[in-house]
Amino acid sequence: MAATLSELSAFEAAFVHESAAREGLAAGSNERLEFRGDAALGFVVARYLYERYPEAAAGELALRKAALVSDAALATSAQRLGFADLMLLGAGLAKLPPVRRRSALADAFEAFIAALESLAGVEAAARFVLTQHVPHMDRPGTVLDDPKTTLQEWTQKRFAVLPRYVDRYEGPAHERTFFAEVTVDDDISACGSGPSKKAAERAAATAALEGLKQRYGELPPRTLSQPLPAAQSLRRATSKGRRP
Repeated sequence: MAATLSELSAFEAAFVHESAAREGLAAGSNERLEFRGDAALGFVVARYLYERYPEAAAGELALRKAALVSDAALATSAQRLGFADLMLLGAGLAKLPPVRRRSALADAFEAFIAALESLAGVEAAARFVLTQHVPHMDRPGTVLDDPKTTLQEWTQKRFAVLPRYVDRYEGPAHERTFFAEVTVDDDISACGSGPSKKAAERAAATAALEGLKQRYGELPPRTLSQPLPAAQSLRRATSKGRRP
């Protein structure tokens, strides 16, 4: 199938960060493509995990999905594929160290998925995710440690309440630092900071867990289910004709 100019331009747009568009370096950014790619990625990863870990509880699947679609994981795959060399960034963002540009690289990875889906179809986009990202990032034997989920499960069990987060940030758009404070039943309070809201809340949850451990003792360890063989899981995930 011949590609149209608009379809080919989607690949170029996938690597244009909003900071570049804001500085007039490009007519538009990859934000809309990122929105579409985020949804496609989430669907493919969820289907893969459902097939790969048939004995896993929903909570474990959610943790594994969060790890596979995290900025850190997406940026790692994008870096390995050479996407960093294709990025068009604003001057301020381009001067930052690579770790501070991780979110922009993750956004470009999601935008590329959307562009590929637009040009080659949903199954091609799914194959890309399942061959170029998931096998490199999924760690079946890794003990999952999401402090926000652990904190929520523990406080629900002991106090029958949910943790509450209050977030704020400082600094310009291209160099923000986020701060989070978490409270549990107006009793336990902890703070954290990081380069994103998610990172700050994770840091706050980790600090809160340390406080709870000191007060109540060690939290129970998480358990993992056994996965299906990777090849069998990939065959299941790619053999279906419905949308990834």
